[in-house]
Amino acid sequence: MASDEASAPAADRIRVVGKWVGALEVDLGAWTVPMLRAEVARRVGDGVEPDRVGLIFGGRVLKDDPPASLREAGLKGNAKVLCSLTSPDRAKEIAAEAAKAKAEEEHAARLVRLWDAAKALSQRHTDGSFLEDEDYNLDLEDQSGQKVMFGSVEDMKALKMALMLHQKGKTQMKKKMYKEALDVLTMAEEAFSLCDSKLIEKVDNVPMLQLDIVWCYFVLRDVSCLEVAGTRLEKARVGFERSHGKDSSRFRVLQAGRQADLAIYVRLELLEGVVAYYNGHADKARGSLTSAQAKYLQLQVPDEAISMLMDMGYEARSAKRALKMTGYDIQSSVDLLCEEREKKIRRREEDRERQREILEQMRYGRTPTNKAVDLQKLKGLTTIGFEKYLAAEALRINENDAEKALDLLTNPEQNCILQSKIQAKRSRASRGIGAGSSSSRAAAARTAPINNSQASVSAPSHAVDGNALPHARDGNPPEGNDADGNLPEGNDADGNPLEGNDAQLLDSEEAMINEETANEDEETANEDVDMTDEVAVADEHSNSNPVSARDVSMESELAHDLTGDALDDYDIDVSDEGQAIAEYLSLLESAATASS
Repeated sequence: MASDEASAPAADRIRVVGKWVGALEVDLGAWTVPMLRAEVARRVGDGVEPDRVGLIFGGRVLKDDPPASLREAGLKGNAKVLCSLTSPDRAKEIAAEAAKAKAEEEHAARLVRLWDAAKALSQRHTDGSFLEDEDYNLDLEDQSGQKVMFGSVEDMKALKMALMLHQKGKTQMKKKMYKEALDVLTMAEEAFSLCDSKLIEKVDNVPMLQLDIVWCYFVLRDVSCLEVAGTRLEKARVGFERSHGKDSSRFRVLQAGRQADLAIYVRLELLEGVVAYYNGHADKARGSLTSAQAKYLQLQVPDEAISMLMDMGYEARSAKRALKMTGYDIQSSVDLLCEEREKKIRRREEDRERQREILEQMRYGRTPTNKAVDLQKLKGLTTIGFEKYLAAEALRINENDAEKALDLLTNPEQNCILQSKIQAKRSRASRGIGAGSSSSRAAAARTAPINNSQASVSAPSHAVDGNALPHARDGNPPEGNDADGNLPEGNDADGNPLEGNDAQLLDSEEAMINEETANEDEETANEDVDMTDEVAVADEHSNSNPVSARDVSMESELAHDLTGDALDDYDIDVSDEGQAIAEYLSLLESAATASS
């Protein structure tokens, strides 16, 4: 007995006052605040839960997080602790407030990550830099699939950033996460404000963003935003008219007479009617809502028309979208579906070509500031007679400055030194040729470009395309992709089942591409032998400007939200709008009946 008592740790006494009064024997080094809280709750009795017990020591509340011993919390022997007891409802309120505060903190941190990731992506893919472990490349395209290059480099960065954030917000809207989407859309608006206003006036992305923001207000029933909602809708109306033309005349011409934008105006006029209703302008509200209802009825596609297109082999969703955008005209719908199929095939071909380009760039290594070698400038130097590997290295070490690279190559002494360095590196690296070529081919398999454009651009020579959206070429596996990020067999670039003869056409194209790839792999293996020296030389400087830390998961999340579907913004399911139109017209009718 004496031995047991001698080996037991010495207990400290603390005094508790308040809801329960007494002394407790505790081990200050082993006991934690939650343990003390639980013991006090037990002493109080009546089934009191520990989370209802509040503990105060030295004028401060003892908290459970982070868990610490009582000694680390500042308690000593004979310390005096005040305990209080909250009501069950108050305890739940405190817990709810703590959970809400934590959720808000996490949401704010996520928004910061989202902004930083979008900024990093826009900068890296605008200045020509890339990373070997990325499986996407960002480009801007208009609705016809042509690359968009306008404004300054800073404008391009801001536009890419804005489009990525806007797409992320739209993705959250589709998931019914309207509160979260509103915050992201607000960030997209800030990014758009960094662009030259004269440039973004030519596209309908900004008015689309204004419309999306107000729709979030409406779904969240945020009446406090009524005034600002009216202002945003006015901006959207002006922006659409500027981009689409009066009564969408320019848009109709560009879309071959199709009414692809009809759903947008259903939502716009509904929201204008709702704002007018709450501002007490009954006549204006009735006019907007009646116009919205007429357009809504035009978008109700007959089942017979959908069945006809499905009998031709088209998927139901695509058939319905085509019919809505062509006013149920079967032939026009088939034409639209064929155009979309051709765009997908062309995009796949362009993606593969871009993959080959990225593979080639990777063999040349990165410049001191982590940019890829400019292939267009390289082509210019090889055209005038310089060897490719030598011209690539001259461009690489001169940050893609063609004039400096040309000066180096035409200077016999510097040219000789450069060749000597490359030859020396080639000799030292020759024993690792096999591993080098294998690595290059593996990297090529991972690399896929992103087609980043949701903004249509107008120019004096041709009219505005309507809308420009960021889109992720094959590098963005949509829902339904396999574990390796590849499209399931028989699916199109959007992850949907192929329609009609699409599968046969794409299978034929796939066979041709596979044959080309097999030949190119053999050529690549031979080229890798010649290019190993370039990689080795590049390694000398590859770490001179190391890439900053990446938020890989957030960057991938942003990239994978990009669809590249030029008609996605116009393909709105207006069933919720239809219900809202009927609801507010009924309210107006009831108000008119009551006043009479």
